Amino acid sequence: MARPIHALTGRRELKIVIVDESPIRSLILEEGLRDAGFTEVERISEMHNLLKHIYASDPDVILIDLENPSRDTLEQMFQVSRAVRRPIAMFVDQSDTASIQASVDAGVSAYIVDGLKKERIKSILDLCVSRFNAFSKLQDELEQAKSDLEERKTIERAKGILMKAKKLSEEDAYKLMRGAAMRENKKIIEIARSVITAAEMFK
Repeated sequence: MARPIHALTGRRELKIVIVDESPIRSLILEEGLRDAGFTEVERISEMHNLLKHIYASDPDVILIDLENPSRDTLEQMFQVSRAVRRPIAMFVDQSDTASIQASVDAGVSAYIVDGLKKERIKSILDLCVSRFNAFSKLQDELEQAKSDLEERKTIERAKGILMKAKKLSEEDAYKLMRGAAMRENKKIIEIARSVITAAEMFK
């Protein structure tokens, strides 16, 4: 689960990493951030082992400035975006439809073409974080829905096993599992898994 970023609402200081090989361009980002009141800013200029550097820094937000990136460079950055669940804003000087779509697929929160101006950094950061939080919430809700569905399937399967083995109605099979869960201070899903495991052992 991604950690939601609340720092823009004043709860705590954001730690921001700038990924940029160009000291001049990264200075524009850094000045824009400092003008907006962000002081905990770190620059990574070494593209080799980039993921390792980012994991070591553990930032809240990542700003990537690529100027005129090659396909290989873009793909490396998209790999970073897929691996690190953090808000990522990517600045490029020029782009195409395929690159923009690839950035969306990779989970980049904001893909900015020809927009490296320090006075825009704060608004881009706000957008980046809010998009990230909204997307993360949707992802978490989807994962929870999938988990709930799997649990329901497991409980239904366990009920079927009990109904067949003990000649019970569906309601009585569920009551039997619920009673066991209450006695053992467990969740019904845990009892259901135990029923399925036992049944598979005695096949």
